[in-house]
Amino acid sequence: MTSFAPAVWGTTYYVTTEYLPPDRPLLAGLLRALPAGLLLVAVTRRLPRGDWWWRSLVLGTLNIGVFLPLLFLAAYRLPGGVAATVGAVQPLVVAGLAVALLGQRLTKRTALAGVAGVVGVALLVLRGDARVDLVGVAAALGGAVAMAAGVVLSKRWTSPAPLLAVTGWQLVAGGLVLLPVTFLVEGPPPAMTAANVGGFAYLGVIGGAVAYALWFRGIRVLAATQVTFLGLLSPVVATAVGWLVLGQGLTPVQVLGAVVVLGALVVSQGVGPRGWSGGVATSWSVTRSRDFLAGGVENPATAPSQR
Repeated sequence: MTSFAPAVWGTTYYVTTEYLPPDRPLLAGLLRALPAGLLLVAVTRRLPRGDWWWRSLVLGTLNIGVFLPLLFLAAYRLPGGVAATVGAVQPLVVAGLAVALLGQRLTKRTALAGVAGVVGVALLVLRGDARVDLVGVAAALGGAVAMAAGVVLSKRWTSPAPLLAVTGWQLVAGGLVLLPVTFLVEGPPPAMTAANVGGFAYLGVIGGAVAYALWFRGIRVLAATQVTFLGLLSPVVATAVGWLVLGQGLTPVQVLGAVVVLGALVVSQGVGPRGWSGGVATSWSVTRSRDFLAGGVENPATAPSQR
């Protein structure tokens, strides 16, 4: 289920170009995060307690409030292929941070899969005449590091609160960080058409509330490196949507890149703890998903040993 999140995020380019107002990337990020977060907080009726006030702010800032502006800055200053290729280093950054913060061992399998992922994304989206802008490269790297830190800290800090509530806290925190930046850089929002409203609704409900809830669920029950490699699905899905829906060309080199990326995903998942293989849950985890989302199980990865 975790793979659904990056797959949905891979459709963001299509939705943005076809349904959203032009030149409003920060507004898109804001409306993807803040309304969805407020909705989840209202539905769950749970607020953070104790340390989770500042932890939610830190995680929301890293995963959303810092990551999205840097992502869009890189997109503006770099060709899409360069930005995506630089961002593909995120699994390697997560692997390094997991060693320092989670005590995980960096395996040769993970390192090779990380390098293969970068190469695959480059083959998929990079063009020979792409220009390199140092500010754009720094923004892309900064975004990858921010998201990587958010993934690892989300794994380190597991809240006993319901998953949907924790997701809502982070979306609200990230949205509040984005709010002043959006108005300062882009000004007030423009008049909305029906297509704009539909596009923002898709980004908020599907790309925000649903996708982030599944993403954070994956962080709880999978190794941090397993989760972050799934993010490589986004450029694959974006390329596939461009080919199928927008009629964009697809070269043999791009097909090779997609195969390399998918191969890196398979290799990176490997065989985890008992009950997990390739990041797919056993029947126990599947049957307890609803309890987990509702907060009845604090952590499906550890609950059986606690009972």
